[in-house]
Amino acid sequence: MKIRHTPFCSLLIVLSLVGISLISCNKDKDPSDDNEDSGDANFAIDIGDSQIPYIIIETSEAITNEPKVSAELALYANQQLIQSQHIGIEYRGSTSFRLSDKKSYGIETWDENGEDLDVSFFGWPEEEDWILTGQVVNLEENYQFDPTLMYHFLAYEISREMGRYASRCKFVEVELNGEYMGIYVFMEKLKRDGGRIDLAKLNPEEVSGEDLTGGYILKIDKTTGGDDNIGQPLEYFLNNWEDDARYTARNSFRSNYDIFGSVIDFEPYGEPYHANMYLETYFLYEYPDVDEIAPEQKTYIQTYVNDFEQALLSDDFSTDVRTYTNYMDPATFVDYFLINELCRNVDAYRLSTFLTKDKNGLLNMGPVWDMNIGFYTGDRIPLDDWVINYNNYVSGDAWMMPFWWPRLMEDPQFRAQVKARWQSLRGNVLSTNNLHLLVDQTSDYLIDNGAIKRNETVWSIGMDYNQSIQDLKNYLSERTSWMDGEISGF
Repeated sequence: MKIRHTPFCSLLIVLSLVGISLISCNKDKDPSDDNEDSGDANFAIDIGDSQIPYIIIETSEAITNEPKVSAELALYANQQLIQSQHIGIEYRGSTSFRLSDKKSYGIETWDENGEDLDVSFFGWPEEEDWILTGQVVNLEENYQFDPTLMYHFLAYEISREMGRYASRCKFVEVELNGEYMGIYVFMEKLKRDGGRIDLAKLNPEEVSGEDLTGGYILKIDKTTGGDDNIGQPLEYFLNNWEDDARYTARNSFRSNYDIFGSVIDFEPYGEPYHANMYLETYFLYEYPDVDEIAPEQKTYIQTYVNDFEQALLSDDFSTDVRTYTNYMDPATFVDYFLINELCRNVDAYRLSTFLTKDKNGLLNMGPVWDMNIGFYTGDRIPLDDWVINYNNYVSGDAWMMPFWWPRLMEDPQFRAQVKARWQSLRGNVLSTNNLHLLVDQTSDYLIDNGAIKRNETVWSIGMDYNQSIQDLKNYLSERTSWMDGEISGF
């Protein structure tokens, strides 16, 4: 029997940075307003004539990390009820959960019997798994990761404009059990689905031939307690740091090579934070998940990744011959590199990193994910260097930069693809003007609808929001200019 773990990224802006019009970020009618109306709302805070969707969640009991608890969700637009849904809700996040006073949530849409139910929000493809992401803000220590509240939205919107799937997202305001919780981002959870990560379904009995070749989703990331910690008190999750590094043969496999590209000569699955952990890269089974993936499927995807790594290390880049491209799609690696470097996402490549392989397909990088410590507030990596050079600035981190990226950048053919793609994108999607336009339209939407002021009534640490927006635009100008100079020399 399945244990239910069971809120949310953006305004549904359809922004074309290449000339397609923007569905208003100001006070135009939201497309979701076409749903049926059910009367006026009584909100915990006065939202005036705000066009930002407002979500009210009422839970039947205290929210926990595991499992999800039953709740009712009501979605309002223009203060009119447009959608009601029975849901399961739980806290989401590991490090962010421990650090942030403003919690994020995972949501499953349920039917009246508590069974999973595919539902559409904002006209998006129907699914059951959703996320409500809040900014990481710590009031006692007076810090926040994303002072603009826009990092996730901006990165995902840019990714879509580049032609890559990213989680659909929309800005909302949230009220939980009668308490105003501020601005959140309602977004799709990344998972295999025709409307999300579009891969072939891989059933447990498909263990041979063509069926065995896909689809797979792997993740380079911290581990979590998951189902193993159901029933633990909430206090446990505030200090369960070892669960972030508890790799096992059940949930993952380890690269045969260390972060320098040398063969690892010690056994995998050591104790969390053991002395040599910084040398390791683990791949988590995301799809099929640990409860469903067959032994033959584990062997296949492990072997495939190992063969790719061997080819990448053994190819002679002084010749024209490449074998590593028999295993991976360079275009997806190029785009993943460019967007994460543009956003200076210091978690990229080594955490929150998704890889996919479709049936009969090659290894793909992406979708992009988790951008809340990037852009101008990102630390550890200076503005004038690549995030892939993380290991030059940090030593002994439990999650270091895998050897893939420095090695790829040694290949003149890969660098040539990066150069061509960057120069093409700089002419439209990634032009400075278009990036600034996206920032202005998004921030104007939040400011003009009064959401920033309302959010600051509960989550203010005394920062000037308008200055944060200017700082972000200045960063984008400086970062793109620096990347222009570097990439022109490729």
